[in-house]
Amino acid sequence: MIDRPSYMSRVLAALGRAPIVALLGARQCGKTTLAGMVARGRAATTFDLESPQDLARLQNPELALSATDGLVIIDEIQRKPELFDVLRVIVDRQRAPGRFLILGSASPQLTSGVSESLAGRVEFVDLGGFQLEETGTDALQPLWIRGGFPRSFLAATEEDSRAWRESFIRTFLERDVPQLGISVPAPAMRRFWTMLAHSHGQTWNASELARSMGLDGKTVRGWLDLLTGTFMVRQLQPWFANVGKRQVKSPKVYLRDSGILHSLLAIPDHDALVAHPRAWASWEGFVIEQVIELLQLRQVYFWATYQGAELDLLFTHAGRPYGIEVKYNESPTVTRSMRSALEDLGLEHLWVVHPGPRRFPADERITMWPAAELAELPLP
Repeated sequence: MIDRPSYMSRVLAALGRAPIVALLGARQCGKTTLAGMVARGRAATTFDLESPQDLARLQNPELALSATDGLVIIDEIQRKPELFDVLRVIVDRQRAPGRFLILGSASPQLTSGVSESLAGRVEFVDLGGFQLEETGTDALQPLWIRGGFPRSFLAATEEDSRAWRESFIRTFLERDVPQLGISVPAPAMRRFWTMLAHSHGQTWNASELARSMGLDGKTVRGWLDLLTGTFMVRQLQPWFANVGKRQVKSPKVYLRDSGILHSLLAIPDHDALVAHPRAWASWEGFVIEQVIELLQLRQVYFWATYQGAELDLLFTHAGRPYGIEVKYNESPTVTRSMRSALEDLGLEHLWVVHPGPRRFPADERITMWPAAELAELPLP
């Protein structure tokens, strides 16, 4: 087991502020394990909504939940969204901060009622897969290859890791999607997911994907939102600046877990990955996810112009804009695009993240930064 102190601190802090904390993340990313760590040493009652026995205990949910003491953990709550109204009534009546920790594998946008029913009563904590600060920097390569899902990363062999990921993909398509009340044929959704893998890191083009699958743009847009809402895909929105240049207005699409990406691309190991034409895109997405989770960023963007200038990741800190550029090159150099992003966006600093071992300044506001040291980015 790998400790997750950062997420643990965030959940505990949220429990101290809000009567209900929603711990959200993809299936099998470690939510139940983390909830068990939070419950350790305190009075806690757990309801797993995938357990028939626990579902029977909740036949009268208001009575069952009101009768519990201490922390109440409800796992896979998206399976029973009517509980949101019950929780609102209990919390408003008892005014007991920090009593409920609800775990879900779908975003509030997919889980009907959570935002409306629990507005002002719930704090959200998003849980991702393992991060470099948790696995240690020596695990950079296997974390990139296998992805951050605990059972994939901790598998005894590469073959075991690949088998787990393939099983996860199949279960997600055949069981998890239908449980959300969404009727999509599993083979069609897998084909769509695979096509997204091949365009990982590229600007979203609904009409092109729709034509390839013989569907309309509205349908593929809905499928993309489904994969986004279940934490499989990240839509990185564009940033617009008043720079007098035509700027890209469509989002970029990334598969959030590099291991799942490699399975969909049929990449079995490191040797096959480095020889693959999409290796740079895989590296870019992996680094972006690491940065977002390590820095706990919630508002992130990319920037690109039709003149060729671009920035892989833009975020603000203390009101100032910062940039991340990702290069799959151990000795990156400053490019015209970097200087354009630096000046047009007024960046406070730009870090160029690379797989090499050395960090070094390349300019007054540009630093080449090794991926293994992402947790040490010197934000003021």
